[in-house]
Amino acid sequence: MSETPLSVENIARVVLVTGPSGAGRSTAVNVLEDLGFEAIDNMPLSLIPRLLDGPALTRPMALGLDVRNRDFSVNGLLDLMRRLVDNPNVEADVLYLDCSADILLRRYSETRRRHPMAPSEAPETGIAREFDLLAPVRAQATVLIDTSDLSPHDLKAELQNWFEKDTTGRLAVSVQSFSYKRGVPRGVDTVFDCRFLRNPHWEAALRPLDGRDPSVMEYIAQDPLCQPFFDGVAQLTELLLPAYRDEGKTHLTIGFGCTGGQHRSVALTEKLANTLAMAGWQVSKRHRELERRARSVPPDAVG
Repeated sequence: MSETPLSVENIARVVLVTGPSGAGRSTAVNVLEDLGFEAIDNMPLSLIPRLLDGPALTRPMALGLDVRNRDFSVNGLLDLMRRLVDNPNVEADVLYLDCSADILLRRYSETRRRHPMAPSEAPETGIAREFDLLAPVRAQATVLIDTSDLSPHDLKAELQNWFEKDTTGRLAVSVQSFSYKRGVPRGVDTVFDCRFLRNPHWEAALRPLDGRDPSVMEYIAQDPLCQPFFDGVAQLTELLLPAYRDEGKTHLTIGFGCTGGQHRSVALTEKLANTLAMAGWQVSKRHRELERRARSVPPDAVG
């Protein structure tokens, strides 16, 4: 690649989009195109250096990389990632769309498509092979989004949060709640366990509500450890965010976990997201279990 220095305004912005087949790569590339990126899906690795050595890019570029490409190799992709990171003329991200094996299997079963890495075998065989193949790439991704519980609309919102033009140069913070029963979400940078706080689940009137309800928030706040715990988390977060931003980090995900992901983790997520937003940080929030529950309720069951 050319090493001719560029002005800050002319730094090439490149996002490599990859991940296991069926996790949403093509959808992500389309969303990035809607956000103003010049998007090319199924881009051969061998062509990318020549593309970047050509005329200066006038728009940020999103390149979808698929294991089905004839010249795809993990070593080749890792080498490309290193070259992009080392190139002062390029601002690069590797966006890895991840997904759990059971969800991928369900998607393949619904579409009846053959898996590209096991065309004559069961889809689960191909899924396992692709997970093993892409593990080194996943480990070095700069942005990791787990699409297991995301609808296309949810994925678009996540991508807008990370890559929309007016957020360039800023640290985007995502605060998420989750249930430990279903595991820690992939891609979370920092996790806080709030299972020690008093649990609204054991109050019959509060059980059907969630942590966004004022009565649930008030109940949790009555725990004498709640405010000191939250103050400590908020102070630590506000101390570290400028350091992460100055170090060049563009995305940070903070998770709050509790037993069911309905009350305590949701309340703390809401509180921290609001605190950081009032302090001027760019913040989004997600409640994994509430979103999952909402998608599982039939429309005619909603009052």
